[in-house]
Amino acid sequence: MRTLCASTLIGEVFLIGFAGLVAMKDPDLSMGTVWTVSGIAMALCVLFCGVITRPGGVQLGWALQIALIASGFIVPTMFFMGAMFAALWWASVHYGRKIDEAKARFAAQAQAQAGAEAGGNPA
Repeated sequence: MRTLCASTLIGEVFLIGFAGLVAMKDPDLSMGTVWTVSGIAMALCVLFCGVITRPGGVQLGWALQIALIASGFIVPTMFFMGAMFAALWWASVHYGRKIDEAKARFAAQAQAQAGAEAGGNPA
């Protein structure tokens, strides 16, 4: 799960950066404000890559997805892009957990098989 979720978050770093470039064209927003908010959001994406597997990590990712969608009030395209990345986030969490379960199951089978082979061959 960690790899898929981290990949989604890194993609969001680029998305936020491009949205910041678009937001700079808004005459009501100062460049400092745009890049402060964008920079914090980009840093949070990178930091969240490290806490995905910890308790609350997935929920932090969902909070970020909601913030991305809400950024559509500043850059309207972000309503769509935020929804697309929220769908990617869901898929990363959902299928990542399935992959983790399959890996654990295969590891347990391999360990059981190795134990059976070691116990079955007297030396």
